[in-house]
Amino acid sequence: MKICPVSTAKDLRSFFVISKEVYQDNPFYRATETDLVRKLVKGRTVFHSHASVKPYLITKGGKPFGRFALIQDRKLPDYVQIAFFEALPGLPNLAEQILSQVRLAEPQGRKFVIGLSGHLNYSAGMLLNHFDQAPVFGLPYTPAYYPDYFSQFQLRTMLSYRFPSQPFYEFMQDSDQAPDLGGITVRTLNKSRFKEEIGIYTALNNACFAQHPFWADRTVEEDLELFNPFRPLLREEYFLFAEYRGKPIGFLLWYPDFNELVQGQEQLNPLHIIKHRLRDPITTFRLTQIAVLPEHRISKATLALILQMIPPIKKAGYQFGEGGFIFEDNSPCLNMTAKFLQRGTGNILEPYRRYGMFEGEL
Repeated sequence: MKICPVSTAKDLRSFFVISKEVYQDNPFYRATETDLVRKLVKGRTVFHSHASVKPYLITKGGKPFGRFALIQDRKLPDYVQIAFFEALPGLPNLAEQILSQVRLAEPQGRKFVIGLSGHLNYSAGMLLNHFDQAPVFGLPYTPAYYPDYFSQFQLRTMLSYRFPSQPFYEFMQDSDQAPDLGGITVRTLNKSRFKEEIGIYTALNNACFAQHPFWADRTVEEDLELFNPFRPLLREEYFLFAEYRGKPIGFLLWYPDFNELVQGQEQLNPLHIIKHRLRDPITTFRLTQIAVLPEHRISKATLALILQMIPPIKKAGYQFGEGGFIFEDNSPCLNMTAKFLQRGTGNILEPYRRYGMFEGEL
């Protein structure tokens, strides 16, 4: 087995083709994140203005068997990221050989993390359970044997919750009887002012997640680059802003599970968008992000955002919702989420999907 930097156009083609080999017989995989990986590995993005991305191929007998990229981000200087990992099974001592490349390529690196792909807003984590189900759009899917490759390293576990929608509709009806939100109002995204709105989102993100594990501050240009390809899919009610006395204090981002529109290696395309608009067959929505400025977290901003989200998901008839990931050691966020879900559904819910990132010292 050899690990070599990608140095030719043929190598780069092999880098992207390997994922098709890994998932070719897997009915649960969805390739809707492929374009983002291509952009970060191949293209010149705003992210590249402060980060280097070095792709590598893993070969065996001259045949590509895997890939990864080393990312060194000046905004997250303590870590070398081992990102976009994909590999066929049965590669002995793979982790140590990858670390040898890391030490050679990034001799100043102090720590490494496996499973962070540039930024938490892009992709993070390897799947640890529910390998027999397709992922919700924007959340990762990886084979069951991936964690075994890195089991000797420290595991950082992330959790997501899945919940039925119907109890939330009833919760909204009960809350409508006493809608005092302490002066907090909620509005939807104004797509005619898209750049300015994304600027508000970026500022809130940076302020709300400053102490979050692996967080690196974003720029408006980076978030525009991330959201622009999805503008045809993005309806104004998917993006909510909470305001107090005219000042943005929080936001909520949700959207339908667009992975239900595609199969396997398919990419989202205009036909899928038309299908979604004319006859929405999607059964699940994803509550991607919800965040409130620290000084307003004891307010009713979170409640106000959720109440504003419920009418459009009820109108669309989504049967289930699934949240974004929460780090298992983030007890305050987990407790708040568990209480909200218990209040909204009337039941104590256990975490549904589990994801993991692996880290260690170099």
